[in-house]
Amino acid sequence: MMLDENLPMRWLAHDYTYSYHTINNFRRSQHASKLIKHAFVYFTMALKDHGLIQNDAVFIDGTKVEADTNKYSFTWRRAVEKYHAKLREKTSKLYEKLVEKQVVQEMAPELVTSAEGMEVMKQELAEKITKLDEEIKQEPKIIKGGSVRKRRRRFLKKLRHQLSNDLIPRAKKYERAENIFQGRNSYSKTDHDATFMCMKEDPMMNRELKPGYNLQIATHKQFVLDYGLFSNPTDTRTLVPFLTQFHALDFFEHIVADAGYGSEYNYTMILDRFEKQPVIPYTTYQKEQKRKFKNDPTKSQNWQYNAEDDYYIDYLGVRFSFYRYSKSTDKYGFKRNFKIYRADKHQLSVKLDELAKTPGGRQRYMKVNPTWNYYKAKVKDTPSSDEGKAIYRRRKFDVEPVFGHMKRDFSIRRTHLRGQRAVENDMGLALMALNLTKFGQSISRLETNFINNLKSGLRFLDRGYNVF
Repeated sequence: MMLDENLPMRWLAHDYTYSYHTINNFRRSQHASKLIKHAFVYFTMALKDHGLIQNDAVFIDGTKVEADTNKYSFTWRRAVEKYHAKLREKTSKLYEKLVEKQVVQEMAPELVTSAEGMEVMKQELAEKITKLDEEIKQEPKIIKGGSVRKRRRRFLKKLRHQLSNDLIPRAKKYERAENIFQGRNSYSKTDHDATFMCMKEDPMMNRELKPGYNLQIATHKQFVLDYGLFSNPTDTRTLVPFLTQFHALDFFEHIVADAGYGSEYNYTMILDRFEKQPVIPYTTYQKEQKRKFKNDPTKSQNWQYNAEDDYYIDYLGVRFSFYRYSKSTDKYGFKRNFKIYRADKHQLSVKLDELAKTPGGRQRYMKVNPTWNYYKAKVKDTPSSDEGKAIYRRRKFDVEPVFGHMKRDFSIRRTHLRGQRAVENDMGLALMALNLTKFGQSISRLETNFINNLKSGLRFLDRGYNVF
C-alpha cells in the first residue's frame, strides 16, 4: 500500500512493487543477517568519522523480549528427563523378556533404549510373526488344547503394537526434545529457539515464565554499536559470546556492565583474553561495602589471615590450617581451583577443640577460591576510583534509555517472527532505525550549534570587537 501512495517509498523502491512475502522472506534470510551485521560495522565507522565515539568505555546490557508464541506451549527438561528415564527402564525390561524368549537378538546396551534399537526390535518381531503365520497355515484347524503358535503370535503382536503405538513414538519425542534443549531448561513448542524466562513486564506480579529471548546490546552515547540475541535467560553466560562477536571491541578500553555480568569466568576472559578493563561489580559488591558486612565476625572475609604460615583464625579463635587443594568443574566446563582449610585438631584450649568440630563431631572446614578473591580485589578498585565512578555513572543514561526508546517509541515488547535468526534480523532492523533516528538528530544539533556559533561570532565582529 505504501508503495502505491507514498512517493518517498516509491523512490526508494525504484517504482517496483514488492509483496509482503518477499519482504518477509528477506527478513528471515541469512543474506539479511549478513547485511544487517555489515550495516552496524559501517554505522560504527560513520560515528567514529564524525567524532561521536570516544575510546574510554562501551556499555553492555540486556533485556528480555517476549517471543511470538503461545505462553502455555512449554516443554520442561526435567519432565522430559524424568519420563524418558522411566521409558528406558520399561524398554529394558521388555528387551530382557524378548531375549529370554529368543525373539530378538542381543544388542549393545546403549542401543536398546533408543528409538533406533526399538525399531530393530519391532522389525525382528514382525519377522517372527510372519514366520508364525506360515507355520500356522500348515497346522490343522482344530488342535486339542489350542494352538501354541497362535498364543505365541498373539503375544508377539501385542508387544509389536506396544512398540509401534507407545514406546517408539515416545522415544522419538523425548530424543527430539533433548536435541532441542541444547543445555536449556525449557523451550516453546511453537518456537524451539525461545526459552521460558521471567520478563521485566510482569503485570500480574507473579513472576510468570513466558517464552522469550535475551537481547544484548553494546552502546556508546546511546548509539547501538552491536547486538546479539540469545536463548539463555541469564546475562552472565551471554557476555563472553557477545564480546567475541563484537566488531568494535578494540575501540574501547573499559567494558561497563551491571552486577549481573560479574563472575570469575567473565573476569578471566575480559582481563586475559580480551585484555580490557572491566567496570563490572560482582553480585555482592554493594553488600560488602556496608558497615554491617565489614563488622560481621562470622564472614570469612573478616577473619584474621596469616599469609606466611597460610592459616585463618575465626572470630571464636579457632585456627584453620591449609589442608589440601581442590578442583571443581561446572556444567559449562569452567574449572575452579580451591584451597581447603581444616580446623586443627589440637587448639590452644579444650574449649577451642570443641568449637573446632561440627555438631556431628567432625572437624570444620572452609573453602577459599584464591583466583576469585584476586579478581574481586582487582575489580573492586576500579568502581571505587574517581575515574571508575565517573564511567560507571554513565551506564544509567547511556545503555538504559535505549531499551526505553525501543519499547516505548518503537513498541517492541514482543517479536513478530519465529526462529532465532529471524527474530535477530528483526531486532537488528529496529535497532538500526533507532540509531539512524538519533544520528540524524545529532547531526542536526551539530549543524544548529555551528550556525548559532557562527552567528554569534559575526554579531561579535559587528560590534567592533577585536577577537584576536
